[in-house]
Amino acid sequence: MKQHQEILRIRTKKQGLLEFSYDLRAVVERAQIQLGLCTVFVRHSSASLVIQENADPSARYDLEKYMERIAPENDPAYTHTTEGPDDMPAHIRAMLTHTSENIPICDGRLALGTWQGLYLFEHRRGQHERQVVVHILGE
Repeated sequence: MKQHQEILRIRTKKQGLLEFSYDLRAVVERAQIQLGLCTVFVRHSSASLVIQENADPSARYDLEKYMERIAPENDPAYTHTTEGPDDMPAHIRAMLTHTSENIPICDGRLALGTWQGLYLFEHRRGQHERQVVVHILGE
């Protein structure tokens, strides 16, 4: 059994879904594992990971707008407001999605479906550098 680990640094410019499947595929290639499992973990509490459609941009738009509706900014019920109006909604949105994803590796490639991509879901406004730990285990 072989292991490989890297940390990807992903720069975000704004809220929303940012696909990084290409970067993840490069890590899998460097790992030289033919059969295994790729675990991806975001090291933040105001960003998350999602596997979603990567063909039609309207799907990303609709997902982003949905999150805005279910965890809006400036809700008077929030008490955690020190870091700005986007902070508490970011934590709620991250809680509703995932901090990690597991993707099988088959024949040295991620076993994502034809229309699937892995996205960092940035829930804060402004620019951030997010760290994503990639751990690959297999043979």
